[in-house]
Amino acid sequence: MTAELRVGIVGLGWMGQVHARALSRLTQHYTDSPLRPRLVAVADPADDDRTERAAQAFGFEHQVTDWRELVARDDIDLVCVTGPNFIHHDVAVAAARSGKHVWVEKPAGRNAEETAEIVAAVEAAGVQSAAGFNYRNPPAVELARELVATGRLGTVEHTSVRFVSDYAAHPDGALSWRFQNEFAGSGVLGDLVSHAADLVRYVVADIDELIADRATFIPERPEARPGAMHYERGAGAMGAVENEDYVSALLRIAGGSRGILEASRSAVGEQNTYGIEVHGTTGALKWDFRRMNELQVCLDQDYQDAFYATRYATPGDGELGAFQPGANNPMGFDDLKVIEARRLVQSIADGKPHGATIHDALIAARTVDAMIVSADERKWVSL
Repeated sequence: MTAELRVGIVGLGWMGQVHARALSRLTQHYTDSPLRPRLVAVADPADDDRTERAAQAFGFEHQVTDWRELVARDDIDLVCVTGPNFIHHDVAVAAARSGKHVWVEKPAGRNAEETAEIVAAVEAAGVQSAAGFNYRNPPAVELARELVATGRLGTVEHTSVRFVSDYAAHPDGALSWRFQNEFAGSGVLGDLVSHAADLVRYVVADIDELIADRATFIPERPEARPGAMHYERGAGAMGAVENEDYVSALLRIAGGSRGILEASRSAVGEQNTYGIEVHGTTGALKWDFRRMNELQVCLDQDYQDAFYATRYATPGDGELGAFQPGANNPMGFDDLKVIEARRLVQSIADGKPHGATIHDALIAARTVDAMIVSADERKWVSL
């Protein structure tokens, strides 16, 4: 009989619900899972009908408002940290110190210092961790990584990664915690650039050095009602936006290649326009999250007049076979979190890291901090 993995989730907003769904579906897609998740408790300060309905829908056995009460329970093995940025550090450190495994969304800490403290707590406790870099997990991205690693593109010359969206494009968007540094740590840097930087590392190589610029295009927003999301409209007095809407950076990547990174949260006309392009001496590839199950490849042709072809993800590429029986049967965003859960559960079962961990979150946090220094001081910064 498969052993239980007893789970507590801190924060039952959208991402907390994504974690709950992923853990609930894990053994449906991976019948060989060494552990079977059980949703024991959820902690969310919003003690209202919405939270109550969500908790009941997912089958949580207990509901509390204080995350400390959840972390202190002796019937929980794994804590998912899915609340706003400003609680990540305290919850993750406390969970690790209590001997619980940790699955924390990015950015794990509001800066590299906080993230390093989570790493230290995880290492000292000897527990396993996962970080929410879900854009590693599409089968087409796994295929892209393989093509680069096996030299199918030749020597990589340059990479472009772009994460742009419109979720903060409306000037009346509520001044939620996400726009205030005390609570968020940074703006689009922590939210989207951390994903983009991790994707470059995963598909191509580490970023060695960078120079960055950042801008805030909407300097004031109307105050939000308590608990409002950044997708909602504000109606109160105007308050200052303390962090950046836009970032661009030039990258020097390990092995001598170059890169360009761009991210925006206020780009009218763009919704989850996330993707990466890699050009090598003999080939190229392109991936777009909006067509998550496809990879554009330019391979095995002449240097000039070469063209791209669409390669659909098939069973055997990444984890597609756990979800769909054949090519061009699309996977979705929530499936990427099931893969994340699978890799964490495997880490817990055999005591070795699988997938993105808190150590990867620390590298992303150091990259974000380097971009802040670079933009403020107008200089190249080495990582």
